[in-house]
Amino acid sequence: MSGREQKYINEAFETNWIAPLGPNVNEFEKEIAQYVGVNGAVAVSSGTAAIHLALLLLGVSKGDKVFCSSLTFVASANPIIYQGAEPIFIDSEPDTWNMSPQALERAFKDAIKDGTLPKAVIVVNLYGQSAKIEEITVICNQYGVPIIEDAAESLGARYKGVASGTFGKFGVFSFNGNKIITTSGGGMLVSNDQEALQKARFLATQARDAAPHYQHSQIGFNYRLSNILAGIGRAQLEVLDDRIAARRAVFQQYYNELSNLPGFRFMPELADTFSNRWLTALTVNEDEAGISIVDILNALSDENIEARPVWKPLHLQPVFKETKYYSHYEKESVSETLFNNGMCLPSGSNMTDEDIKTVIHHIRQTVIKRKERVDMFRK
Repeated sequence: MSGREQKYINEAFETNWIAPLGPNVNEFEKEIAQYVGVNGAVAVSSGTAAIHLALLLLGVSKGDKVFCSSLTFVASANPIIYQGAEPIFIDSEPDTWNMSPQALERAFKDAIKDGTLPKAVIVVNLYGQSAKIEEITVICNQYGVPIIEDAAESLGARYKGVASGTFGKFGVFSFNGNKIITTSGGGMLVSNDQEALQKARFLATQARDAAPHYQHSQIGFNYRLSNILAGIGRAQLEVLDDRIAARRAVFQQYYNELSNLPGFRFMPELADTFSNRWLTALTVNEDEAGISIVDILNALSDENIEARPVWKPLHLQPVFKETKYYSHYEKESVSETLFNNGMCLPSGSNMTDEDIKTVIHHIRQTVIKRKERVDMFRK
């Protein structure tokens, strides 16, 4: 927490605005919209809720198809299933680890042959790095299919000077407890389409009709953000740029100390983009490094240091085992390679230099010990 949150929380209590509406909600929406440069925003209970609302607004329903990034958290795709639609997963490409325009183009060509274009494309900006959104937008515009930009992890990132989350018909941010700023739980749907956003507010508030009694002509959802949590978000937004600077500094320290190790390669930052470096992610080539990510993760865990593999691709998840998948290369899946070789290091905005040095030390020691064991075995 920044220390400023209590001011907005107190205001909510003092004015008795506790429900999922109130001054903090209104102002948080305005401030996010202004920060990223769009016409409007709707504060909701989660990023997942925002994706669900976006799909509803685009008319996605039972039997429809939606193209979606594969290398992402399951929340990017679950709302497709809520609507009874079919997700089709698109591989990553190596320059950003995000959706492959090459694989996306192949998926569209097959869709044309089948006579069933997708209703939407959900593009994820992984770990704070924007996808090749310009190329993806050109492809989607060619086929007249709208983009939902899942920028849950990339608030504050930029692509060619333009804010992440603002390229699609709808953009989505998350304020979950692990994100670069948090409301403990929450999300935001952003768009330049004010009419659509007003419909989103209606749907997110149980779709209550404008009547003196409780009347409902369609199914709605309880998706609005509380005034208290929105107050936390307002205080967090005030320090977002500081949080981004801190995350980028954490990344840089890891990069400076570990990128010279054989087989260690950090997540790239595409030219003309600015990543918020939400998480410091890298891959380790076992053949070159002489050590696997499992070895490193286990060694760090032994020291009570939490690190994790990168997201398991959705097309490999048991719940999506029957889904279609388009890979970047004809005979090689980039997202599967990243999953097999990738990991995320501790990246919190409040990490001290000593914390980072400790992680680096134990990684280096693990590499050295493994090399010594291999050399001894060879002798």
